[in-house]
Amino acid sequence: MKQEQTKILLSIKPEYAELIFSGKKKFEFRRSIFKSRDVKTVVVYASSPVKKIIGEFQIESILQTDLKNLWRLTKDSAGIEEDFFYEYFNNKEEGFAIKIAKTKKYRRPLCIKADFNLSPPQSSLYL
Repeated sequence: MKQEQTKILLSIKPEYAELIFSGKKKFEFRRSIFKSRDVKTVVVYASSPVKKIIGEFQIESILQTDLKNLWRLTKDSAGIEEDFFYEYFNNKEEGFAIKIAKTKKYRRPLCIKADFNLSPPQSSLYL
């Protein structure tokens, strides 16, 4: 019997979501990470003002290290400026970077309420 992949819904600001689907942003940064290591697919909820599920991506790997090293490893494909990186991780010793493998942008964005009967997550939600 084939094991069902765990999917997770992540709230991502629209400008960063677009950079992911354009291929310019290869890492999604998180201050904390989901507990399940079975997650292979991230479903992208573009937060306000878009408020739609716009696509998904496969997880290649998840980096967890101190901030200086994390920036060094990801800066060329971070999709954000160094100042913003350190501001985002303010008061954290280490951070997480989800390395994005394959992306799939939906032709028609989905409504989180009508299509999934869910409320927008603060950060993430298992599907």
